[in-house]
Amino acid sequence: MALAEDEAMVKEPLDLIRLSLDERIYVKCRGDRELRGKLHAYDQHLNMILGEVEETVTSSEIDDETYEEIIKATKRVVPYLFVRGDGVILVSPPLRS
Repeated sequence: MALAEDEAMVKEPLDLIRLSLDERIYVKCRGDRELRGKLHAYDQHLNMILGEVEETVTSSEIDDETYEEIIKATKRVVPYLFVRGDGVILVSPPLRS
């Protein structure tokens, strides 16, 4: 029983990522990219392999006539995606109750 408790403990930041393996996570990346997908693998650099990924890219433009900011969100679904760790800003594990 003590071993199971040790496996579920978070002692350092990457432990939280380890506990999220095979679960859906949220990843915010540089360039206004957001990813939601199932975490299959990761390393100490936060390189990740995600599956069943929904990618959202947000962009903003200024309308030439009204000078209003127009925000566009483009979404796509990708079966598998390799995410390079140096582009990762934030990783959010699933909510635990």
